[in-house]
Amino acid sequence: MTTQATTVATDWLSGAGLRPTRQRVALARLLVGDGQHRHVTAESLFADVQTQGESVSLATVYNTLRAFCDAGLIQEVTVDGSKSYFDTNTHDHPHFFWEDENRLSDAPADELEISRLPSAPDGAEISAVDVVIRLRRTAQ
Repeated sequence: MTTQATTVATDWLSGAGLRPTRQRVALARLLVGDGQHRHVTAESLFADVQTQGESVSLATVYNTLRAFCDAGLIQEVTVDGSKSYFDTNTHDHPHFFWEDENRLSDAPADELEISRLPSAPDGAEISAVDVVIRLRRTAQ
C-alpha cells in the first residue's frame, strides 16, 4: 500500500481518537486508504489483510471492527439477523443485499421514500431505521 493510503488511514483513526497501532492502520488502509467506501465482513477483511502480508488474527479483525464502530468510523449492517457487514459510509442510507452473491451495496437514498413509521411502544423511542432491500438476479 502507498504512503498516501497509510497517511489517510492514520488520519482517519486519529480523527476519531483511536491510537493508530500497526494492526489498526493495516485494516484502516484497506477500508479507507483509497478514499472509496467499502462494505466488508470480518472474514473478507481478514482475507484482504492476509493478502497484503500483514500478520493480523481474525479475532483482532473482529475486535478492531467493533472499536471502529464504537468510534463512529464505520457502521454495522446486519443481514438475516446473523450476517454482519461493515460500511465505511456512516451517513443514513439504504442498502441492497445481493442474495446470490452475499454482497451488500449502497442503494440510492434519493429514491427511498418512507412516508410513515409506526409509533414506538410506550417507554421506547425509535433510534434508527435500517433499510436493506434484498435482491436476486432474474433469469435472462
